Amino acid sequence: MADDKAKRGGSDGRLIALREAYEVRYWSKKFKVTPSKLKAAVKAVGRSARTVEAYLKLQKRATNDRALIALTQPYEVRYWAKKFKVTPARLRTAVGEVGRSAKKVGVFLAARKTVKKKSAVKKKTTAKKVKTKKVKAKTPKAKKAKKSAGKRARA
Repeated sequence: MADDKAKRGGSDGRLIALREAYEVRYWSKKFKVTPSKLKAAVKAVGRSARTVEAYLKLQKRATNDRALIALTQPYEVRYWAKKFKVTPARLRTAVGEVGRSAKKVGVFLAARKTVKKKSAVKKKTTAKKVKTKKVKAKTPKAKKAKKSAGKRARA
């Protein structure tokens, strides 16, 4: 895009002019960023379209890297294990199941916790029922046995 409308040539087409609204729209669409991100990139690295494009690609890559879990780095394993409140071994298992995406690992671990909680609640309630039945069943028989033993001893 030409910054100076009187100039029509290659070098001027490689520069980004933020004062022209149509250029901001064009470059934003080309780089697939918002106009505010484009303006920040131009302010950071200059008006050259090449340097702005390289800068924006680097920014996107850095954002993507932050959302991935690197199991090769011990500090990352500690960080994510603490964040998800699981052991490092459990974290490694989850990453092996769903991949390195922190979002997917978080969803996977949350789903597993709810399943475990539900099954643990069911196990506890069934265990309590069994224990109470056994206790109730033993007490009347034990009382009858004591009474009959007492009667036999008297006779």
